[in-house]
Amino acid sequence: MLRCSVVFLGLAAACGAASLDWPQFGGPHGDFKSDSKGLASSWPAAGPRKLWSRPLGDGYSEVSVSGDVLYTMYRVGNDEIVLAADASTGKTIWEYRYDAAFRPGMGMENGSGPHATPLVTKNGVYAIGILANLVCLDKKTGKLIWSHDLDHEIHGTVFDRGWAPSPIPYKGWVIMKVGGEGHSFMAFDQKTGAVAWKTVQKFTNAPASPLLIQVDGQDQLVAPMADEIVGIDPSNGWVLWTYPHSTNWGLNISTPVWGEDHLLFVSSAYNGGSCVIRLTRTGGKTTAEKIWESNRMRVHFSTAVRVGDMVYGSSGDFGPAPLTAVDVKTGKIAWQDRSFAKASFVYADGKFIVVDEDGNLALADFTPQGLKVVSRAELLHSNAWTAPSLVGSRLYVRDRSTLMALDLR
Repeated sequence: MLRCSVVFLGLAAACGAASLDWPQFGGPHGDFKSDSKGLASSWPAAGPRKLWSRPLGDGYSEVSVSGDVLYTMYRVGNDEIVLAADASTGKTIWEYRYDAAFRPGMGMENGSGPHATPLVTKNGVYAIGILANLVCLDKKTGKLIWSHDLDHEIHGTVFDRGWAPSPIPYKGWVIMKVGGEGHSFMAFDQKTGAVAWKTVQKFTNAPASPLLIQVDGQDQLVAPMADEIVGIDPSNGWVLWTYPHSTNWGLNISTPVWGEDHLLFVSSAYNGGSCVIRLTRTGGKTTAEKIWESNRMRVHFSTAVRVGDMVYGSSGDFGPAPLTAVDVKTGKIAWQDRSFAKASFVYADGKFIVVDEDGNLALADFTPQGLKVVSRAELLHSNAWTAPSLVGSRLYVRDRSTLMALDLR
């Protein structure tokens, strides 16, 4: 059973700068792009103005934002905590805390988690920790509404280093990659937790979060699994197509990148490499056609973002991971640059906002011709593997000990 406590420390003033939401992993569109405008074209040497900073426990969950409240997850001791905080001050509004002691044999040397990012809807917050406990919390109070144990209750794929895929909203459901025969994907009613549908075909789960796309007018959920990429009808869980994409240990971690030209970019480290497949739909059937494959671009766990015909991402796993630009149509590497350690980033207002694992925050231009660092500052100090979140002009960044908000106006 989950042991919980709800802590209220008061709701502070409303956040005037937050004009857009960041309700899920990858932001409004799941592609790490923001519609924010009016951002500064450069920063002072010390970095953009810091609005606030607060201590935070271990974890890699991204920051989700809805209105004046931010949501994320962290860990203290054996407890995992879902946090709701005032976006303008960082002060706690409520916390939901539960026991998540490691299972015997878990390999948590690279960080104890949690890894997944909360999903925020009109009334609920949906969060999942390293032991695959999916909880629905009341958005205003943090009280538990329903929960499912995807490991012991449903017998999904067990992750030795902790659960990683984030929840995805669709209509009135929450869709989860679960893995295993009879329930590789599952949709739960947002209000009650009742099962809406299951995918009966067996696929072994992988850490990557799925992505909702549209192919010739049809909504599809694209999901990297351990040995293949799977396209699912999110209205009923039916498998629409599969494409082989294996990597060592089944560690497909990076979320795919979709383009309006029907090209899907998929990349993995650990000898997985990259591929682009064209998805087309004729007569109610989707076809996945290989355009190219290459082992020169290998995105590990960080973000990959497409602008124009270029996909940008850090390429590498155990060794150096230079920022790399690849032409999505041909697979040709346009450039590689070691200005940053392994990095995640968001794209907004014609700019890339970069956070590398050493804690450097930067404003940069990525073009097909190369990378130009405009401004750079060292702000974080404890393994910054979490992608930043941008809401209006406010940027939220975190590492394994600190959460802060910055003003990019």
